[in-house]
Amino acid sequence: MNEAIRCREIHKVFYEIKPFARKKKMTVALEEISLSVAKGEIFGIVGPNGSGKSTLIRILSTLLIPDKGFAAVFGYDVVKNALQVRRQINRVSVDAAFFKKLSAWENLRYAARLYGVSLRDAKRECLHILEHLDFDTTRLYEPLEDLSRGMQQKVAIARAFFTSPVLLLLDEPTTGLDPRSKRDVQDYILRMHRTHDLTVLLTTHDMEEADRLCDRVAIIDQGRFVAVNKSEELKKQVALDSRKDGATLEDVFFALTHKEWED
Repeated sequence: MNEAIRCREIHKVFYEIKPFARKKKMTVALEEISLSVAKGEIFGIVGPNGSGKSTLIRILSTLLIPDKGFAAVFGYDVVKNALQVRRQINRVSVDAAFFKKLSAWENLRYAARLYGVSLRDAKRECLHILEHLDFDTTRLYEPLEDLSRGMQQKVAIARAFFTSPVLLLLDEPTTGLDPRSKRDVQDYILRMHRTHDLTVLLTTHDMEEADRLCDRVAIIDQGRFVAVNKSEELKKQVALDSRKDGATLEDVFFALTHKEWED
């Protein structure tokens, strides 16, 4: 199948109840989102914090159920066929969940048992990945809480890749990393995409990252896609509309949403 992801009119609403309030306050996280991602594509979703990026990732990874609409991964409905979807994917989030008192290897070993991967194969693959990410493997047996934020995120990348997912869902995977660690992670994503025909859905608010990694980019604002195209095409259109010699992806965001980035 050439299509990795199909979403149609995905709608997700969060209900927030204030103490002693008589009425519910409704917050729309996603509103009528539709997209199609081809197999082998790196598709980026760019937007500020709170724009709905992570909500869409959670729906596609079967962690949230949409209030309305349809979403499928390699033809499997994310609600009706959740188990089949989970066999195709892995996910890396900005706040990777770990047992912080356990070592990096103990966390990876636990993941290996969950996915039915032999410990020997898991260790070989994890060491291979971590070496590519410039991770000091002598610290593999230290508690996660003693490792830096960047080192923990590299362990999360290794945990996602060693299971050989067909679709990788990356939810702001490089947020908070130093420039060297960020480049290491980006390089490894590109290497795996090139050598394993991996499909990637990436959310980020880093414009340079989206420009470097993504085949196509969607700009999301207040739960809606306001543009979907190749980065270069979006920049050309904004430059033409504004009569400028050139435009950046950041200029595209400003032009389409009429707002500044949040801190």
